[in-house]
Amino acid sequence: MASKWKNALAVISLCVRLGSGAYAEANDSGGFHLSDPAVYENLAIYFVHGKSRGGPVPLTLQEALDKKAIVVSETGEVNELRIENTGGEAVFIQSGDIVKGGKQDRVLSVSLLLPPHSGAIPIDAFCVESGRWSARGSEDARTFSSANADLPSRAAKLEMADALVPKPDGTAAPLGARQQQIWESVEKIKGKLSGNLGAPVAAPQSQSSLELALENHRLAGEQEKYVAALQAKGEQGDDVVGYVFAVNGKVDGGDVYPSNGLFRKMWPKLLRASVTEAISERDASKATPPPVDAVNGFVADAEKSKAVETRTREQTLVGVRESPGVMSLETRPADAPASAWIHRSYIAK
Repeated sequence: MASKWKNALAVISLCVRLGSGAYAEANDSGGFHLSDPAVYENLAIYFVHGKSRGGPVPLTLQEALDKKAIVVSETGEVNELRIENTGGEAVFIQSGDIVKGGKQDRVLSVSLLLPPHSGAIPIDAFCVESGRWSARGSEDARTFSSANADLPSRAAKLEMADALVPKPDGTAAPLGARQQQIWESVEKIKGKLSGNLGAPVAAPQSQSSLELALENHRLAGEQEKYVAALQAKGEQGDDVVGYVFAVNGKVDGGDVYPSNGLFRKMWPKLLRASVTEAISERDASKATPPPVDAVNGFVADAEKSKAVETRTREQTLVGVRESPGVMSLETRPADAPASAWIHRSYIAK
């Protein structure tokens, strides 16, 4: 296992630090800054610019599924799946990835870098389809076929993140204690989308499925307007390593990666999730996007508190920091140095 992690860590070892000075470090120290916002309707995107380290970029979960280089399978438990990288490339999995299929659609709750030929390991998950526990149509009830969507809910992401914070006795909160809140968040997402689109987004095949709701054709049409205005802006230049977004004039969250290569792979899915949140929260008011200094302050606030680290059963260390207004998570392989983090996320509280 040690050699597998060594090979996987060769993929990513850039250290980016976000604070009031807003800067980044790669092999050599370098500058870091947030761009002025790219704006469409009620969504503002602030790109994180900095140096990224060269070398191979891991596969995303969807890429690995397309290559049949990974297997995500049922265990018979609502809050646990099994995952195995059967290929020769490392695979990046992000907290918030929605996997479609199995006995019910799930959202994966931990970011990790799965090394080549990893063997099967458990991974924590939450159900995002409460009304099903059997095969859907011709799908295989044992495995999951796609991971095209990211969870488009700040509230649900906070619930997942909070589950990682150890209780006073040092243990983590049971996932089952959070499942009801996730279901409630799913219903709120679908309700808000239906209201703002003027038609139900729930799919006849499974009224409770978030994934199928996100595939709604009316929603896709509205998403395309935002995507057409914003996606290309995240693909300009080779120094974009993340983004922060604001909806209705308020910072919502963001993600930062060790390389431009990984950000580019994740960007289309991240953007669609942010767009979906913007559509669900869209109203008649025209709020002004927050200034860059305010967004810098949002990220800096997350870095002021001491990280509480949790070692997950996915062989991952998650460092959680909290301030009154933001929760941040930094993930790295459990046996890796701090500089080898693979994902940082920021969620407004």
